[in-house]
Amino acid sequence: MKKLRYALEAALLFLLFGIFRILGPEKASAIGGWIGRTVGPRLAASRKARKNIERAFPELSAARQHEILKGMWDNLGRVIAEYPHLERLSRDYTIITGKENLERLFQSGSPAVFFGAHLGNWEINCPAFYTQFNKEIDLTYREPNNPWTASLLNKARSLGGRLKGFRKAAESGRPIIASLRSGRYLGILIDQKYNEGVSVPFFGHPAMTNPIFVQLAQRFECPLIPAKIVRKMGCRFEGTIELPLKTHDDNGQPLPVETVIAQAHEIIEKWIRENPEQWLWLHRRWPDAKKDHEAQQDS
Repeated sequence: MKKLRYALEAALLFLLFGIFRILGPEKASAIGGWIGRTVGPRLAASRKARKNIERAFPELSAARQHEILKGMWDNLGRVIAEYPHLERLSRDYTIITGKENLERLFQSGSPAVFFGAHLGNWEINCPAFYTQFNKEIDLTYREPNNPWTASLLNKARSLGGRLKGFRKAAESGRPIIASLRSGRYLGILIDQKYNEGVSVPFFGHPAMTNPIFVQLAQRFECPLIPAKIVRKMGCRFEGTIELPLKTHDDNGQPLPVETVIAQAHEIIEKWIRENPEQWLWLHRRWPDAKKDHEAQQDS
């Protein structure tokens, strides 16, 4: 029964990708956005997103919170519709600022870890690095349970296999280390819950974050660079390369992992506050929401 369901899901996604490919990036994005904002708010998953929005922005009115929810679904619908066009969007529809922050890196031959969030069309980050700088970068991703769906998505995000991808799984550790050791770049999204991670405040609430992006940067003593992508209008984007985070103290000793993660959380929070409709609020980012709320009430 599971195989049949997986086959039907993959067939539907394959059909949608074919339609979106024929439509071209602008029409596909617009239609995807319309489907997302029309259907999404009615789905059960919106309850989780709504709670997360309330938790991050308790000061906002219910009407404004609903605008953010609807905007999130619009953005997610666009992201899905844009998968068949990632190469063209990353090359022709994306402007990258902060390139000067990469000059020393490119001259050094050092590896680097770039981190971002599920913001704008997050799938454009690594492809834009490749298409605009002509530099290879490895990406990490969380693979869907459906193997056919996973294969279709991976082919799109890796630009047909030209970008190397690593599943977020234990067995990817050695290949990632080998990749950085050889001087390659790595892109990773850090805004999902990781049960075995480190608890660091995010929007003022404890959130479990995978420390691997910090540990890798400290192990290889390489730059840890924030990379933001935001949607400007329709399917046009702006990518921003920010200054590297401080990962070592003045004596060259690694800073506590929690300290570096706190820096990263602060940056991502700022990005989200600037464009709250563009963040994926569907993640279970704060797993102990009820307990945390009760603790705040008691304090």
